[in-house]
Amino acid sequence: MHKTEAEPCSDEYWDACELWPRDRLREFQLTSLRRQLAYVYSSSPFYRKQWDEIGWNPADLQTLDALAHLPFTRKADYAAALAPRPPWGALLACAPEDVRRVHFSSGTTAQPTPNCWTAQDLDRWAGMYARYAYAQGVRRTDIFQCLFALAWFVGGQGTVAGYERLGAAVIPAGSADSKRQLETIARFGTTSICATPSYALHLAEVAREIGFDLAGASITKVMAGGEPGGAIPSTRRQIETLWGARCFDGYGSLEFQPIGWECEQQAGNHLAEDFLYAEVVDGEGRPVPLGQPGVLVLTHLDKQAFPLVRWWTGDVVVLDESRCACGRTHARLAGGVQGRADDMLIIRGVNLFPSAVEDIVRSSPGATGEYVIVLDDDVRDPSNGYLTGIKLRVEALPEVRQQLEGALKSLIRDRLSISAVVEVVEPGVLPRTTHKATRVVRSPSPLQGARTQPG
Repeated sequence: MHKTEAEPCSDEYWDACELWPRDRLREFQLTSLRRQLAYVYSSSPFYRKQWDEIGWNPADLQTLDALAHLPFTRKADYAAALAPRPPWGALLACAPEDVRRVHFSSGTTAQPTPNCWTAQDLDRWAGMYARYAYAQGVRRTDIFQCLFALAWFVGGQGTVAGYERLGAAVIPAGSADSKRQLETIARFGTTSICATPSYALHLAEVAREIGFDLAGASITKVMAGGEPGGAIPSTRRQIETLWGARCFDGYGSLEFQPIGWECEQQAGNHLAEDFLYAEVVDGEGRPVPLGQPGVLVLTHLDKQAFPLVRWWTGDVVVLDESRCACGRTHARLAGGVQGRADDMLIIRGVNLFPSAVEDIVRSSPGATGEYVIVLDDDVRDPSNGYLTGIKLRVEALPEVRQQLEGALKSLIRDRLSISAVVEVVEPGVLPRTTHKATRVVRSPSPLQGARTQPG
């Protein structure tokens, strides 16, 4: 059992399990997984039906590797499971009266799908958020301002509960009314915030416009989540410079809260391996060697309400099981999340994640850091519809326009091995967001889609 009181196990660590040797951690995972799968089989109509159809029983699991015999669970399965048992769906593994919290997906491409938590799930969730905040140096003396959206977005409620568990003073501010956010920081001496990288950079713009010295304010820690920017070196540097604070990457999802956060070493996101079991596989679902990129697949070890088995996150990561300099033994995501598998662009045989372009843009002098990748007929082969390059629309000061166009074309060609059409626009032209930014804009191709291009 993991502790729930708001007291760390030592001056440096929140929970003793963070220091378990890898062999002890593996033993714990196997024991927990066997118990969890037995619960899932008895309580989840979705998985009981699925496993009966393939003739599999939880008692068959003798090793962690044997989990690979089970099928993946994907978003399409998640959505389809709603129809037989609305509104909760066949994935609900507890009685509806035991549900204490419901959050929803964004619903941008389909009807929003729910995820549920029992009281025990919420307690566990808060404890893990407290653990990760503690690893970043947050203490009871901190004043924490949550700048994640609090309406519908799952991360906002989690951070508020976790920082409260840790004992910090919490201001659940949300992600609107930017001037008031800055006024609150100044008035209460806020020392720690969480925000999407896009909103953190937008607030820095607002601070400059109103003459607020953000870098000289009281903030010492910025936890960036909801987007990959916190793990992108140039974006991290930009946030740290503008805020005068250290920036830490945090990673979670609606289905798994949280997955992994950086510690004070800023050397990759520590996975919550006492809460989840992680696999990294290729596009065909086969395991990839340690240290090689692949899609992250997760299985809950103790979720009650909506337990998931072999959940296909779609996020591309590199797993590092070496002990971190902080002393923690839980595996890390080297460099954070590299991108989503379905966001990967294939350009003349080159695999490209938008985050690689962001790193170049935000390290270029004269650029504001705001950009958008446009995929239209200007960068498609008219004979087959495949991408021949990217169109990059980027904001910059007028006096560096011509120089920046040439520099970005050269950097993208030299570092990423692709060609780019660069359009420099004046500061303020591109849209801003208080939540997650849209960085890739696609126009429909009358021919074959870019993602199906053979490599």
